[in-house]
Amino acid sequence: MKKTLFTALSLSVLLGSASAMAQSRWDGADDLPVAPLACDGTAGAVEAKPYDGAQPTNAPDRAGKKLTLVDVPKLIGIGYFNATSKGMQDAAKELGNVEVTTDGPTKANIDEQITFIDNYITRGVDGILFAANDTVAIAPVLKKALESGIHAIGYDSNSTPDSREWFVNQAEFNGIAKAMVDNMAKEIGEDGSFAIVTSTFTTPNQARWIAEMSAYAEACHPNMKWLETVEAQEDNILSFNQASTLINKYGDELKGIFGMTSVATPASAEAVTQAGQCGKISVVGLSTPNSMRPYVKSDCVKSVVLWNPVDLGYAAVYAARAAADGKLKPGATELEAGKLGKLPVVNGSEILLGPPFVYDKSNIDNFDF
Repeated sequence: MKKTLFTALSLSVLLGSASAMAQSRWDGADDLPVAPLACDGTAGAVEAKPYDGAQPTNAPDRAGKKLTLVDVPKLIGIGYFNATSKGMQDAAKELGNVEVTTDGPTKANIDEQITFIDNYITRGVDGILFAANDTVAIAPVLKKALESGIHAIGYDSNSTPDSREWFVNQAEFNGIAKAMVDNMAKEIGEDGSFAIVTSTFTTPNQARWIAEMSAYAEACHPNMKWLETVEAQEDNILSFNQASTLINKYGDELKGIFGMTSVATPASAEAVTQAGQCGKISVVGLSTPNSMRPYVKSDCVKSVVLWNPVDLGYAAVYAARAAADGKLKPGATELEAGKLGKLPVVNGSEILLGPPFVYDKSNIDNFDF
């Protein structure tokens, strides 16, 4: 992860001039290559990649047979993963020959997540669905599952490709980055200053989004000022406190806060509300419609970027079923995903749910999750 001090030149390239930056430290992004979308939304050419996932070793023939899956998300007990779990149960009921149990840590802790997965390997399951708290740290236990003949399907937050078969990606990272940055620019202006509340610097999907946001902002909104990125785990109180600290620290300079998690975004909106800064500080982020509805209705939040997490969980179960049946295998170009239709395979071993969606006052009441 990037936690190094940048030279003045590096900062100048990142987001305009170095003098526009309030800090000389860039935190929260990963070191992978970026592919920012065109400023005008023109779709770029997508180069096909060979399958880069892994396969279970000596897996028994499970085609058409009952499939027992365990879902181990980053944490349980929050609205987002309640929604993915609902989608999984919907898919299992629809398929009729799949049983899914959701179990996991109550805090976004990678060590606890590894322990949960390891315990289910010992107990014996046909497949593991996971949303990784750490891309690299989770890999050994997933490889252990594969070596035990257990299917491993990621969703929401990826592991290294060589430690799972498939990853169901909610939306491409550069698409989310564009939606987030464009909406923030629309609300605070091309020279507005913003900060970010994320979970941790090692959480893979958020680190990827932030890296793509940086690249897109550099190309399309170069005068926006990046003040700071702070960690808040997936904790509501810590997220609220971090947002409140940013508000107090930067005062009138702070024009916007990005929430990178379904917890950080409503907590940031609550911090802005309690500080009496609605209309002065914009909150743009990723969260569920139900958690953001009060803030959207009060006009404190204008836009929420997300996808349907119910559909994400639903697609993950269909991917596991298809992999077990031998219908989804290396070289596949699409997944037949029930009511979702055909979902494309991209980047070698990722199944793409679709483009991000922006919830606002005009449409938020159409969704209940």
